[in-house]
Amino acid sequence: MKKYIKNITQNPKNDILSGLTVALALVPEAVAFAFVAGLDPLVGLYGAFIMGIITAVFGGRPGMISGATGAMAVVMVHMIQEGNAVGQALDNAIPNLGLQWLLITLLIVGMIQILGGTFRLGKFVRLIPHPVMMGFVNGLAIVIFLSQLTLFKEMVDGESQWLSGTALMMMLGLVIVTMLIMHFLPKLTTKVPAALAAIAIVAAITILGGLEVSTVGSFIKDGGGEGLKGGLPEFQSQIFGFMDSINGHWSLIISTAFLLAAVGLIESLMTLNLVDDLTETRGSGNRECIAQGAGNILCGLFGGMGGCAMIGQSIINVNSGGRGRLSGIVAAVTLLCFVLFGSSLIEQIPIAALVGVMFMVVIGTFAWSSFRILNKIPLSDAFVLIAVSIITVWQDLAIAVIAGVIMSALVFAWKNATMIRARKSIKGDGTKVYQIWGPLFFGSVQNFNSKFDVKTDPQNVEVDFIESKVSDHSGIEALRSIANKYLDAGKKIKLTHLSKECQSLLIKSNPEWHAYIETNIDDPRYHVVTDVMDLEV
Repeated sequence: MKKYIKNITQNPKNDILSGLTVALALVPEAVAFAFVAGLDPLVGLYGAFIMGIITAVFGGRPGMISGATGAMAVVMVHMIQEGNAVGQALDNAIPNLGLQWLLITLLIVGMIQILGGTFRLGKFVRLIPHPVMMGFVNGLAIVIFLSQLTLFKEMVDGESQWLSGTALMMMLGLVIVTMLIMHFLPKLTTKVPAALAAIAIVAAITILGGLEVSTVGSFIKDGGGEGLKGGLPEFQSQIFGFMDSINGHWSLIISTAFLLAAVGLIESLMTLNLVDDLTETRGSGNRECIAQGAGNILCGLFGGMGGCAMIGQSIINVNSGGRGRLSGIVAAVTLLCFVLFGSSLIEQIPIAALVGVMFMVVIGTFAWSSFRILNKIPLSDAFVLIAVSIITVWQDLAIAVIAGVIMSALVFAWKNATMIRARKSIKGDGTKVYQIWGPLFFGSVQNFNSKFDVKTDPQNVEVDFIESKVSDHSGIEALRSIANKYLDAGKKIKLTHLSKECQSLLIKSNPEWHAYIETNIDDPRYHVVTDVMDLEV
């Protein structure tokens, strides 16, 4: 409890100011991702608030920000479209049935994620190799950059077109001013978060100067929304009455739920890992899984679009001094206050200011050191780093991480498959000894089998595993196969220095194996001192 209270805040001023900065950056992101999913902007804002407040209070680490995310929005699109199509085809057409299906799906997503935390699956984030992490970070920076380019468009006669002429120059100018303020202000003072100061200054310039620029309000209206104004999230009891509409479509709901849960957990755990590195502290992956699940369940019950950890906003928060849970709480509560009371003010914030903030996040996120080390690391690691970056941009963050882990695992397996060796020697009594070195597993089985010469070997053979370990079932089967070949040839075989686990598995499969396993043997390589010796100096 003391540790939790300490994590709430160690610097209230920094946490509050950074929370305000993050809240401003959350608005266009939540609105944009709601549009991507085909939902009302308020659904995205409610999702950002619910996910933000739950994970800030109960999440796996202080300072991390959660909300509506693009990775999950992309996964939702097909199911929402299918639900809307089903709703329109019914005799009594049901508008926005896709939203109701999403809310039901989020209940399942939340339960899957809570089970993931309960069964302690969060620890698997440790299996992510460093090249995958660097590739993920680089790809993420590119994705954030590309997502901001869409804000350089405007609606003309109902069509989205790139800005040009004066409008483009003004947008670029305000973006550059924002970035310059964020770059130089910390050199003068760190008492005010640079991002918050930049947003406030650029907003003042546009309002006082009467400049015609794209704002949060115009962005929402151009996307088909009516504005930020809304009430408190309400309990969506009606979703339980729409269960019958899913009949025949449960496979779509379940598959989407598992995909959303996987994407959400991978992105959240990767964000946690990244923030751990930035703050040089350690969070709890399992606790984050449970908090993410609880947040998504509440989104389903109270009309939010769900979400997961947001890497860009988390970095803004940490870089602005937000290290305690208070920063996330302030960000979530402030976002809700925008919806309830401050919509008219927030809608005046220029989009250029928020784009400038995100561009600085891109610069800070990209692992520029990867260019220096590409020719210094193994070729396989360089390939994985580049591949993960490309897949992140091309497909999805979660797919990129999974692909990177698989590629790294295959490279590791291939390298270890070629490492197995057999040192051969003859004892005084004529027994031939095969001293195995290297791991025996599915990848090295073929090389292991090639080391033995059953036909020409003497009558007595000993296979010594003092420098090897049988790692899986394939290895055990290979060992059993070699032993049976010697026995079928009428020769004797002894297996020495097998691990306890391997011994028990062999004997369990066939008790007669006990006769071929040497268990009463001293290990000459390891010594345990059991007596206390008095040494005279």
